[in-house]
Amino acid sequence: MPYTFVLVHGAWHGGWCWRRVADRLRGGGHTVFTPTLTGLGERAHLLRAGIDLKTHIADVVNVIKWEGLDDVVLCGHSYGGFIISGVAEQMAAVLRSIVFLDAFVPRDGESVLDLTGPAVREAAAAAQQRGELGVPPRPAEAFGVNPADRAWVDRLCVPQPIGTFADKIALTGAAGRVARKTYVRAGSYANPGFDRAFASVQADPAWRSYSVACGHDVMVDAPDRLCEILLEAAA
Repeated sequence: MPYTFVLVHGAWHGGWCWRRVADRLRGGGHTVFTPTLTGLGERAHLLRAGIDLKTHIADVVNVIKWEGLDDVVLCGHSYGGFIISGVAEQMAAVLRSIVFLDAFVPRDGESVLDLTGPAVREAAAAAQQRGELGVPPRPAEAFGVNPADRAWVDRLCVPQPIGTFADKIALTGAAGRVARKTYVRAGSYANPGFDRAFASVQADPAWRSYSVACGHDVMVDAPDRLCEILLEAAA
């Protein structure tokens, strides 16, 4: 049966990073939306002070509302775990499945800076001291992107609105109440925070969990395998 997917990118990226996955899913007869969050990707010209988690959550909530979507498979990559957690608070009734793709699984009151590693915290602090609106992107090589795609990813990544990293999310745990829950870990990307999240869901029979032998940008490195997982997550 055809499914409806809403795929949310991570920090510094844009909807462009899902192209390979979206093309494959659409080719299989599925409906796919890949919204770009405010200030990023082709919406980089909208970068301004005041963009925070609520802005990015509204970006995705409004796609679901204005497109009249129902029975949605909602997937968030990396930072996108914060966004889909917030979307679930408002749109749980229309979610068929929720997928955390090598992503943060935040708890109420946490921020990205609470959960991320020292390199990102230091970069955010330095950007703030310089009075900049965004945190400079990390190089694709640091994410373990395959060598053939690194120049493409580096060319399209842009600074992440700084408020989105510092903002603390308000959650009641709606994401955890979605019936179908999946976590996908990129096995070739070292990240203690994601390891902890993966270990936690592996111990919970309410979750499905997968490990994919690739870098952090699973949608870039392993689109075929990710499509298989997304379809299993939907079923």
